[in-house]
Parts: sequence; structure tokens; C-alpha cells
Amino acid sequence: MRCVIAGGGTGGHLFPGIAIAEAFFEKEMGNEVLFIGTDKGIETRVLAEGRFPLRTIQARPMRGRSFLEKIKVLWNIPMTVSEAISILKGFRPQIVLGVGGYASGPTLLAAFLLRLKRAIHEQNVVPGMTNHVLRWFSQRVFVSFEETKKYFPEKKTIVTGMPVRREIFACLPCLPPAYRTGRDRQAAGKEGVKKPRENRFTLLIFGGSAGARRINQKMMEVLGQLQEIKSSLKFIHQTGKEDIDLVSEAYQKGGFDALVKPFFDEMAMCYQISDLVICRSGASTIAELAVCGKAAILIPYPYAAHNHQFINAKQLVESGAAVMIRDEELSGPLLAKTILHLFNHPEERERMENAILQLGRPKAAQEIVDHCYALLGEKK
Repeated sequence: MRCVIAGGGTGGHLFPGIAIAEAFFEKEMGNEVLFIGTDKGIETRVLAEGRFPLRTIQARPMRGRSFLEKIKVLWNIPMTVSEAISILKGFRPQIVLGVGGYASGPTLLAAFLLRLKRAIHEQNVVPGMTNHVLRWFSQRVFVSFEETKKYFPEKKTIVTGMPVRREIFACLPCLPPAYRTGRDRQAAGKEGVKKPRENRFTLLIFGGSAGARRINQKMMEVLGQLQEIKSSLKFIHQTGKEDIDLVSEAYQKGGFDALVKPFFDEMAMCYQISDLVICRSGASTIAELAVCGKAAILIPYPYAAHNHQFINAKQLVESGAAVMIRDEELSGPLLAKTILHLFNHPEERERMENAILQLGRPKAAQEIVDHCYALLGEKK
């Protein structure tokens, strides 16, 4: 089977697409996957090693743009659809899957015009604008949450959960052996993050694929209030490109043991060795926490479309699977108090870990691929 996966822009859209691509390869020898994205998104860096081929179109976002910029984006849609048509004609896929992001809209419209099989995946509880439109042009709609079904036509909507990349499963003792392979364990062992001393309490901090300045700033404020347990702590902090120097300097001045990078490729190992995660609550992050069984302090991004990060975090809190601090309430003292409480109450972290594991859908990507195969068997 030849499959096109369209979308990206952020890790929240791209990484589920990568998980689905991996499942396509595992399904049948000889399968091919082509990604269609833009030259401005994270896909240009993550896919640069050539693991999956990438073609780009000139699609641009509308959200957060001025009125005139939105008009320009609308004016360029026919051109981006034409670009997508050219790529699809050259690759000749059997199915086109949109995973969100502004490249998915023109590509799915192009697939509709070419009468190719079409499906979309919605990561969040409340769908974004692109998938709101594409629901009418898609033959299957895969969603991560049961609550999302109400936004899409019932007959073609399937709850699969959020696809998680195979590398996240690597070396995770909390997962059944069936979800891990020797290849996964070998790959994870080659990564640059090493397991700290056994008596260290390891905090993993990240704000998404591009980092989060507000989380970075508050973590720098927290350090002075964690001096009493400094010798017991290890930090793994993904800052994004902008704040790497400031955050690194703060840890060094405080005398903390910290590994600080703009971006971690070896997230499987980061999850594995962490005792507590401090992060945003995008759907992709929530899915990774769930399959890894990690206790977390969630800080929802307040400007996410439809406030979906707050909705995601609220669901976990109600399930006893996480702690939430709203962005507008976030302060150094409150974050420090929460970290210290969870540090001193391992039984509470264990309850959170057990609760979030119940929400994981490790086989979401395989389910999506199976349904895509089934779709191909249907008549047009």
C-alpha cells in the first residue's frame, strides 16, 4: 500500500502521523509512506534524516493572522491544492490520511478531487477548524476521545485513541512485553540520555516540541525553593531554542544536576528515567504520558484553540491521573510546593501512574492502519 500522511507544523500533529507511518510499515512488507507538510513546520527538521520522505506545499495558517493575511491565505488555497494534486499524481497513493495542521486541508481536498480514499485523525477533544471542514470530505474519521464523536458524522467516526510513536514504547517497564520489541530496546540504548543514580528523583520538564517560555521562567524561580532536596534531584529540561542559555545558567548557578537541551530526540529514555513530568497538556503529550504511566504536573497552554489543553488536563485530573496548575495561576512558589508535595508522597505519584496507565491506548496506530485497510476494500 502507498499512503500519504498530510499535516504537521507542530509535534502534536506530526508525531501521531509518524506513529501511523510506523504501523503501516509493520503491517505489510513493501508499504510506502509519503508525508506532505510545509517548509515552515517541525516536519522539515524531524523528517530531515530521510526516515520518511517529505514533500512540501505552500500552505499557511489562518489562526492568529490579520484580516488581510487571512484573505491572502484563502486566495492561495487553489494554488496549494494544485501543488498537492501534482504530488499525489506522482506518488499514486491508495489512501490519504490527514493528521491536522494547515497542510492537511489542501491535501485532503486534492485527494477528494482525485477520488482517492480519504481519512482524518483528530487528536483533541474539540476538533480544530481544519478537521471541522474536512469531516465532509473524509470517508473515515479517527478520534482520540469518546467525547469527540459528537462533532463528526456518527457512521464514519471511530474512537481509536491517540497514536504514539514506537520509540516511546522502547525500554518502558510499565508496558506489557507485547508492546516492545528488541529493535526498540536496542534503539533506545543508543540514545544520549543516561539513567541517573538510582537514588535521584528525576524531573522531566518540557513545553512541547518548541519549548514553553512560561514554564522555563517558573522553573528558574522554583530552584531556590528546592535547595533543601538538591542532592536528591536530577533535571531533564527541554527548553526550546530561545531559552537554552538562560535556563542552563540558572541550573548551573544553583548547583543542580541538570541535562538541558533545546530539543530531545531520545524522549523514550527521558520518559523511562523520569519520576515526575512537568509539561503542557496537548493531546500527543497526554497520550505519551498514558502509555508510559507517568505522574505529571500539567500546565495547559492557555491560548490553544477551543481551550483544548485545559479540557485534556481536566479529564486526567478528574480521573486521578495528574495534577493541574492553570497557566494564569502558575507561580514559582505554587510550582515548588506541588513538586515538594509529590516528592514527599510517593504513594500519591504511584496512584497517578496507575490511573493514567488505564487511559493509554498503545495500539491506536495499528487500529487506524487496520481501518484504513478495511476502507480500501470498500467500493467507491
